[in-house]
Amino acid sequence: MKQEIFITEELAGDRIDKFLSEQCEELSRSFIQKLLKSGEVYVGQKAVKASYKVSEGDVISFEVPEAVEPEIIPEDIKLDIVYEDHDVILVNKPKGMVVHPAAGHYSGTLVNALMFHCKDDLSGINGVLRPGIVHRIDMDTTGVLIACKNDLAHNSIAEQLKEHSITRRYQAIVHGVLKQDEGLVDAPIGRHPQDRKKMCINQQNGKHAVTHYKVLKRFDKFTHIECRLETGRTHQIRVHMASLGHPLLGDTVYGPAKSPHKLQGQTLHAGILGFVHPRTGEYMEYSAPLPEYFERLLKIL
Repeated sequence: MKQEIFITEELAGDRIDKFLSEQCEELSRSFIQKLLKSGEVYVGQKAVKASYKVSEGDVISFEVPEAVEPEIIPEDIKLDIVYEDHDVILVNKPKGMVVHPAAGHYSGTLVNALMFHCKDDLSGINGVLRPGIVHRIDMDTTGVLIACKNDLAHNSIAEQLKEHSITRRYQAIVHGVLKQDEGLVDAPIGRHPQDRKKMCINQQNGKHAVTHYKVLKRFDKFTHIECRLETGRTHQIRVHMASLGHPLLGDTVYGPAKSPHKLQGQTLHAGILGFVHPRTGEYMEYSAPLPEYFERLLKIL
């Protein structure tokens, strides 16, 4: 698929590799650099390298090969099932498990496990890479996640997520001692302008995001909190708590580069999930106990 970008005065001045990585968010920086290195990025009729600085009036063109979706294989991976019926399945996701296949993670995901367990009974709305998946939690976040077995259930849960009517309560441990017993963060979240793998508070381009929090227990240097999501943006709790100066313990992306405890990622657990059942209309609420590492850490603290 051929792409063309016309450079206006406001866009001029940057190196072309930096410019394209910011303009084409769907493409990775490494992919763009590979195109430039192999002489497949043109300004007019001339192939250019990464050091080329874009000028007003330039027309940049390059070919993006059509994406080929890999075949996702069902895998016999044990699931901790919290609840299941003909429409939905709720699982307690362990730490280190990716929710759906993506670059670098095409096996061992929750989707691989769900495909084995549910056979063909998963909604197809999100395509072959995300069957049944209507929302996600980060790889190193544990806890309750709902998947949908048919499109009726998927549409219903998606609408509840959109309306912010689903109950989602998380437990976390943050750096520092929170002074207030409870509070909220109302700050839009968007992609970080310099680091595409990170999110940030973005007043201009961010999406509406609200996190409510309350203190469960204070320690000398940390605080055990519960967070209730009003919205569900990528890395929402991690970004919002870091913005208060209280990043999650173990979160080396938004907090200190080294954790004072040997941890695999952030201490964050999706403890409670409540929703209106798509077929019966009944409100249902389910919980998952704190994982062993979290309980052990609370005792140490």
